[in-house]
Amino acid sequence: MSERKIGTIHVLKMLFGIFMVIVYLGMAFLMAINYFGFSTTATWNAIRWFFAVMLALYGIYRCYRVIKGDGTYGMRVYDEEEAENDENQYTTYADALKKKEIQK
Repeated sequence: MSERKIGTIHVLKMLFGIFMVIVYLGMAFLMAINYFGFSTTATWNAIRWFFAVMLALYGIYRCYRVIKGDGTYGMRVYDEEEAENDENQYTTYADALKKKEIQK
C-alpha cells in the first residue's frame, strides 16, 4: 500500500473549504438572528429564514466534503500508476479534450 502524499494545493483547498464552511454557517446564523435588520413583515421573515436554512444546509454539505476529502471539484484524478508518469495528475475534462485535439 502506498503512502498518500498531501501537497500544497491540497492543503490550500482544504483550508479554503474550512474557511467557506465558516462563512456559510456564520451567514446562516446571522440571517437567523436578523443581524442585518431586515423588515419584520411575514414575507421578509420567510425569505430570511429560507436563506438561513439554505446557507446552513450548504455549509453542512461543504463541511461533509471537506471531512470526506472530496476537494477536487470537477477535476478527475488519474490512477496512481498513471499519476507517477504524469507531472499534472489533475485535469479538467476541458483540458483533457484540448490535449487530445493537440495530439491529433
